[in-house]
Amino acid sequence: MLRAFRILTTLPAALALLVLPSHAEGPVYRGEYTLSFLGLTVARVDFDSRIDREGYSIRGKATSAGLGAFFYDTRGTLTATGRFKDRVQADAFRADYRYNDKPTLVAIGFSDGNVVEVVNDPPLKRRKNWVPIGPDDLKATVDPIAATLVKADRLEDVCKGGARMFDGELRADLTLSFMSTGRMSVKGFDGPTVTCRLKFTPTAGYRKGRRSLEYLSTKSRIVVTFAQIGETGVYAPIFATIGTQVGTITVRARRLEAGKAS
Repeated sequence: MLRAFRILTTLPAALALLVLPSHAEGPVYRGEYTLSFLGLTVARVDFDSRIDREGYSIRGKATSAGLGAFFYDTRGTLTATGRFKDRVQADAFRADYRYNDKPTLVAIGFSDGNVVEVVNDPPLKRRKNWVPIGPDDLKATVDPIAATLVKADRLEDVCKGGARMFDGELRADLTLSFMSTGRMSVKGFDGPTVTCRLKFTPTAGYRKGRRSLEYLSTKSRIVVTFAQIGETGVYAPIFATIGTQVGTITVRARRLEAGKAS
């Protein structure tokens, strides 16, 4: 459950995209997002963010809520920084969680697009039927937040993107394909969007035969709607649905507007 919570809360991180000065000097955005399962809210994520054409910095807070809080108590913070060159290039990612009062830390450091440092506290356990991560798996790789950002010259080019994602344990390839264009409106944002189908393919750092991952990679329907952040040429998710073995998870922006950082 912690793994799913950690990965899924990075989707709304990218929705807002965007936090406190690092490389970025653009306007601050305040974002509010919900994760729901079978129509019932299970988590909330709030962000202060900053982005421009050079880079981004993100800081957010995630908490279980509603049905999620009834079954498990999870709360934590997410931070990420990076820059935009010919593609999104991550610099650092950190997730601090408490899952039923048990602290968990994941920190990833990058250099020139490659992973150079990984911290998991508590340390990861050895497991049977494990697909190990090799040196090449950590090259040209991004964290879960950077993996959801796309730099594109046109709206129509967004779904040509993809990423090699690493979350501190799992390495997976994310591939986008075009579905449709449209328009969405939330508090603070009203504009054109593009919807893509996302294919999730685990490549290393996972247990062979794990049914939840097999379902995500072979049967799940994952759909992500992207919107441009200001006039930056950078696109981030504003809505997403993820099919799982037990039902559909929905990530939805409730608010995305310029304001003062908290």
